[in-house]
Amino acid sequence: MDLSQKVIAAILAGFFLIALIRVFSAPLRLALKLLVNTLLGFLALWAVGLTSGFTGITLGLNLWNALVIGILGLPGFVLLLLTQWVL
Repeated sequence: MDLSQKVIAAILAGFFLIALIRVFSAPLRLALKLLVNTLLGFLALWAVGLTSGFTGITLGLNLWNALVIGILGLPGFVLLLLTQWVL
């Protein structure tokens, strides 16, 4: 392989890499957003657990509750509270 073939191969590899990044950027961004929101849901559940002695509000600290809060936000928190109150 001479220098011109290496340059052409590098340019094609660069274009291929850019195309892959553009194709998978939206699903990766969505997955990252879901992960961050789930972690924030865990933090919210942990904070509720810390203050449960003062407020009387208790929710379990588990992945399901964190996902509900992470996906739905504050309405998800209210939904979990209502579910606990009804059941």
